Amino acid sequence: MPIKPIEPHISARGLSKTYRVVERGEGLAASIKSLFHRRYQNVDAVCEINFNIQRGEMVGFIGPNGAGKTTTLKMLSGLLHPSAGEARVAGYVPWERKTGFLKRISMVLGNKSQMLWDIPPMDTFRVLGEIYQVPRAAFQQTLDELVELLDMSALLTKPVRNLSLGERMKCELVAGLLHQPEVLFLDEPTLGLDVSMQNRLRSFFKAYNRTRGATIILTSHYMADVTALCPRVILIHRGRLLYDGELSGLAERLAPFKIIRFALTNGPAAIALPESAHLLPSEDDHMACRTSREDAPAVTSYLLNTYSVADLTVEDPPIEAVIDQVYQEGEV
Repeated sequence: MPIKPIEPHISARGLSKTYRVVERGEGLAASIKSLFHRRYQNVDAVCEINFNIQRGEMVGFIGPNGAGKTTTLKMLSGLLHPSAGEARVAGYVPWERKTGFLKRISMVLGNKSQMLWDIPPMDTFRVLGEIYQVPRAAFQQTLDELVELLDMSALLTKPVRNLSLGERMKCELVAGLLHQPEVLFLDEPTLGLDVSMQNRLRSFFKAYNRTRGATIILTSHYMADVTALCPRVILIHRGRLLYDGELSGLAERLAPFKIIRFALTNGPAAIALPESAHLLPSEDDHMACRTSREDAPAVTSYLLNTYSVADLTVEDPPIEAVIDQVYQEGEV
């Protein structure tokens, strides 16, 4: 009997979104003319993207501003109808907005709030528990777990307006997770937070993924979020999918070189390198050179055998530099 292939938890096929926007010239005359004779332009926000995401994966969805990231997430969460293509999330067509679908997903937006400004978070949590029809015992158990994990018991009775940005972000996460969604869309969840809070939230997302088996799509301009959480990335630029694969593979494809950092026993000094290696500007007491991936072992051996080396590391180029290269070139 043939084995039935595993159905992806999230899939997109030819998913596209085109907006029809009004074109208008400058000045009063152009404004008056546009009232009677409007000109329109079609703007492609997302263009025929395809991908599959399996249950329990954590995937980084990255790209510059205006690339189509949030538009894609809004289609996958059912907030927008696509202009073309199809998608399925947890077995549902998202834009049909069926009750079973809404109970399985959650979308947390770093720049949007679902908390009521003038009342304590606890009151909003109770309202959401009723909306999602979470049984009382399950509601309390989930709330207690999330509050303990995020260390926020002191925040529950304070008006939201009196909370800091980081404290409000904690509350947003609890609000989005009270019904224990199996699919989580995170759009800039660490936006505006300090480094300490960003690290705590990353640890939280890892724990939630591990304990709940949730499928998570994360968009963020902080590459530290992506590198800490997502083994796989989907790169989108100008509405088109440029790369879908391992984060490390992106660096290998775009930056086929290694950086060798080393410190000499007697400090920085003038040295001679093989032709395949190029010396880089010094950083503190360390020196550095760049060479191809293929030549890195030979250059490393040369340094160790020729000079008195106190410390040496072989590194990939920073992923931020790799992503920036994609943004500049627009292709992979």
